Amino acid sequence: MPQPHDSQHMRHALSLASRGLGSTWPNPSVGALVLKENVIVGVGVTARGGRPHAETQALAMAGGKAQGATLYVTLEPCAHHGKTPPCTEGIIASGIARVVAACGDPNPKIAGKGFEQLRAAGIEVEQGICEREALALNEGFFSVITRNRPFITLKTATSLDGKITDADGGSKWITGEDSRLAVQVLRASQDAILTGIGTVLADDPQLTCRLPGREADSPQRIVLDSHLRISAQARILPAWIFTGSKTLADEKDKVFVLKKKGASLFAVSLDTVTHLSLTEILAKLAQEGITRLLVEAGGTLAGELVRQNLVDRLYWFRAPLVIGNKGMPALRSQDPLSLSALPRYSLQGMERFGSDVLEIYNCSPI
Repeated sequence: MPQPHDSQHMRHALSLASRGLGSTWPNPSVGALVLKENVIVGVGVTARGGRPHAETQALAMAGGKAQGATLYVTLEPCAHHGKTPPCTEGIIASGIARVVAACGDPNPKIAGKGFEQLRAAGIEVEQGICEREALALNEGFFSVITRNRPFITLKTATSLDGKITDADGGSKWITGEDSRLAVQVLRASQDAILTGIGTVLADDPQLTCRLPGREADSPQRIVLDSHLRISAQARILPAWIFTGSKTLADEKDKVFVLKKKGASLFAVSLDTVTHLSLTEILAKLAQEGITRLLVEAGGTLAGELVRQNLVDRLYWFRAPLVIGNKGMPALRSQDPLSLSALPRYSLQGMERFGSDVLEIYNCSPI
């Protein structure tokens, strides 16, 4: 049976888990705490790279005090042997009397087996406490399991009329410093950041996290470059580069140079003469362990992701200026849909950053 303070302690565990977002892939970010006689005696969050797990750390901190205690954990404990022993074994051995979990794990290797093992050992199990919040926290992990692609957040910064640059393409910054700082925070919570070769050639971006003290939280950088036009001196390197299969075979000298710069190259089929298959790329990213993908790209790539309904969340920063018809639009599509076929998005929130406004949309059709 749920206890009066279960939700309070689970929210604490969820707060712990939120600290690991962007650093635990390919694993989800999990928070755990051990409660003994209304005193927290152990806490843990999934470590960088996914190991050790949160439960392991919380139990190690609790030590002998775990005997007869309650373990709060934001995701069903793993029950299979991987690179580490099952967390269920450690929980059972510790003497924990009760486990409260926010949600189950859809991974077929687990999917209820963790709860079954704990109950079989005589441990009381309560699940579904703060479930909605837990599902939202690890939406990327669940997306990979259920859809074979990362959860995709598209970020764009525009004028009031939806333009990302002026007519000459010379306006590097449209939004203000406060908005740019908010983008750095967003980057730190993502596993990877993706852009197109057009942006790389035009702006030579680094796409790192530049928050003081959080440089290590920079996401994995990814470039879509169908004909391998990237320079070996590009500041985004080292990065993962997706290019056409034929290009990869034909450009062996350039591939060699890019690999010496630390780049990893992936061959992808082309949907058209110039466009790489986005579904193939996203499936490959899921295979490589990427769960949360941030896209910062020009209008063509951003527009195509939207057209194919591949964007899950949209961060739209608007600056208080109007560029006009000759400016470059944030979203461009080669094959626009009719008005009746367009999905409608749900506004999740709005924030002000200096003179700019951020609109956050859930892009699942409503």
